[in-house]
Amino acid sequence: MKTKEDYIRSLHRKIDEWDAEIDKLKIKMDRIDDESRAELSENIQLLKEKRDDINRKIGELNDSGKDAWQDLKSGMDLAWEAMNTAVSSATRRFFS
Repeated sequence: MKTKEDYIRSLHRKIDEWDAEIDKLKIKMDRIDDESRAELSENIQLLKEKRDDINRKIGELNDSGKDAWQDLKSGMDLAWEAMNTAVSSATRRFFS
């Protein structure tokens, strides 16, 4: 079982990966038509909002007590999966 600190470090690494994926989407925006570009821009904004929400949850997790963090972890795991799905979906939708 991961410690709270290990878990938080893994979340920060994943956020760095998501940021890199978002940056790739921004770079690829030049290759698509105006309508798709507008839609992708909205998707990128939503991804950033989800990422920011996860960052807030990481703060809560970090501030939680030794035992309480396990309870928060399940909610974090759901947010993590939603973000993974959103990033993959945006990438497939616009660049597959």
